[in-house]
Amino acid sequence: MFDIQEELKKLPGKPGVYIMHDEKDEIIYVGKAVSLKNRVRQYFQSSRNLGIKKEQMVQQIARFEYIITDSEVEALVLECNLIKEHRPKYNTMLKDDKSYPFIEVTVDEEYPRVLFARKQKKDKGKYFGPYTSAGAVKDSLELIRKLYHVRTCSRNLPRDIGKERPCLYYHIKQCQAPCQGYVSKEEYRAQIDGVLDFLNGDYKKLLKELEQKMLAASEELKFEEAADYRDLMQSIQKIGERQKITGSQGEDKDVIALAADEEDAVVQVFFIRDGKMIGRDHFYLRIAADASSSQVLLNFVKQFYAGTPFIPRELMLQEEIEEIDVLEEWLSKKRGQRVHIRVPKKGTKEKLVELAAKNAQMVLSQDREKLKREEGRTIGAMKEIADLLELKQVTRVESYDISNISGFESVGSMVVYEKGKPKKSDYRKFKIKSVKGPDDYASMEEVLSRRFERGLKEQQEEAENGFSRFPDLILMDGGKGQVHIAEQVLEKLGIDIPVCGMVKDDNHRTRGLYFHDREIPISHSTEGFKLITRIQDEVHRFAIEYHRLLRSKGELRQTPSMSEQAAKKVYEFFHQ
Repeated sequence: MFDIQEELKKLPGKPGVYIMHDEKDEIIYVGKAVSLKNRVRQYFQSSRNLGIKKEQMVQQIARFEYIITDSEVEALVLECNLIKEHRPKYNTMLKDDKSYPFIEVTVDEEYPRVLFARKQKKDKGKYFGPYTSAGAVKDSLELIRKLYHVRTCSRNLPRDIGKERPCLYYHIKQCQAPCQGYVSKEEYRAQIDGVLDFLNGDYKKLLKELEQKMLAASEELKFEEAADYRDLMQSIQKIGERQKITGSQGEDKDVIALAADEEDAVVQVFFIRDGKMIGRDHFYLRIAADASSSQVLLNFVKQFYAGTPFIPRELMLQEEIEEIDVLEEWLSKKRGQRVHIRVPKKGTKEKLVELAAKNAQMVLSQDREKLKREEGRTIGAMKEIADLLELKQVTRVESYDISNISGFESVGSMVVYEKGKPKKSDYRKFKIKSVKGPDDYASMEEVLSRRFERGLKEQQEEAENGFSRFPDLILMDGGKGQVHIAEQVLEKLGIDIPVCGMVKDDNHRTRGLYFHDREIPISHSTEGFKLITRIQDEVHRFAIEYHRLLRSKGELRQTPSMSEQAAKKVYEFFHQ
């Protein structure tokens, strides 16, 4: 039995992280300390003044453990990682893990490409961002193709010059086809220099050139061409207007402020890059036990910058927070250059922080009810399913379906839901290879075997791809038969994941769940049932879409003189 008073005597006076467990051995709080001995003992002193919520937490502590670190900065990093992994209920938590896309220019290549990038890799490419919207990145990439005609393909140049026909982007005048040698390396590099200027916000020269081309086309009575130049100019000006901000002096800054009520907080962040506001975003947090606004702000900074690849030169905060020296040291190491955390007291910077605070308050007021409804539909629905099946936690669900017409082009689909929302980046498609004819059970066995064999392989290789992460629950569209197929595959591979099936009535509507060899009724009015229905509809849609795609490709392949590769390119271009 864990004797708290005895264990308190053994605590070292060193920096580290402490972890509190309840009677169910669930982690309920993670914290860091300069001195573990002093910090952890404070929770159990009779003279403590912790506040109501933290007192409730202390009453639930059944045991604690600790990890010693070499420095306070190491303790901070470990604390962030443990909070993100375990999501303890008494820690201030970011409710959504957002990642921001970049634009990458592969300047190390002889014929550089301009690409959409989800992460900033440690390569020789030049990255711009992060951007707060994937849509904004795609709009910018489309505009860059129209303006500079640079390639986005994966061909190895100059090795593959002339080996294949030019792609469709060449024919619609959005690529100069360096793959055919139609443009010299020097001319192409000049276009890339233009792209770099554009992404750095230098539009003046480009706008002047477009204006001259527009006027020349107009004088030659080429009004459609002139209108195209006008539209390009308007698109560029719109981007420039969206980014304008005063008093930022061409530096990278994040402006951070919050608004809070008793249970929730909204943090508003303005992202300023090279003196321009490239976007803003807000984040919802669950407030920890009796946390002050400065503590909420501190926890946001730790969690947000632990997960984002880009660290600006300066953070401008709404109010003073603790541990600024440690945070600055940690952020400076991540950035590779000195990072400053400041609280502006006057001038334009103070007004920016005030504006961020007003935005946070507005979002909190407007979205409070909307957020609670959304949580009920997503996280709440997941909890209902977990409670119904008597599972400890269900965060990630995978569902599978088979689609075919009389056995023709049989395909399998896998959809993933995390925290009640579809995670489309982890969706997967399977073309059935080993099964002939319409045998859904055998097809499902093949799909599940391929999925989890690949997952085990990626785990051994420590690869962080979509297959490497296993679900908390597998949801089969069928009942007893489908569930048994899945359980057999998992048992054969030595994987322990609960499998649940859907039991249908005479009208093919779900009336209950099949789990552990029994039928469990589920009310159609619950959020859990509605989520199951959404997952069921989504896995059907995804499977049917893939089946149609293969059938369409088959029809294209039957076109005289069209190769399979050409058919694939034509299909992808017109269906992207």
